[in-house]
Amino acid sequence: MIGIIVTGHGNFATGLTSGLKLLAGDLEYYTAVDFAPEDSMEELNRNLKDGFKQLESCEAIVVFADLTGGSPFNVASRMKLETKGRLVEVAGGTNLPVLLNAYLTRGAVCGAAELAELSLAAGKEQMIRVWTETDKAADDELECEEYEEE
Repeated sequence: MIGIIVTGHGNFATGLTSGLKLLAGDLEYYTAVDFAPEDSMEELNRNLKDGFKQLESCEAIVVFADLTGGSPFNVASRMKLETKGRLVEVAGGTNLPVLLNAYLTRGAVCGAAELAELSLAAGKEQMIRVWTETDKAADDELECEEYEEE
């Protein structure tokens, strides 16, 4: 089984987990790691290591982080480099569609890399903008200042 860890700033991880539970029911081989404002980098590192330990029976782990390049993403990426004996994938820019896709399809993919790629693609496909002709007319009426580089 591929284990899933979701992590992010503030209550991002537990917030997404709440939504995922509503859509998918009880969660297995899954853990959430928040990075609270009062947490140090050492605490984040320790909490992510605890998440890895909780999923020690999993053959691989995919870590889904909120911001690519943010502290949770960077710590998880460092842990990927240090982890020996099992595959770890790290993906940034996570949203609920990404997580739902990963959770529901992880048993039907060939590995952690495929799970990360397919889930990120599903998340991107879910991002849309509702657009109407009224929006176009209103947008055409706006006067915007030109941006000039100094």
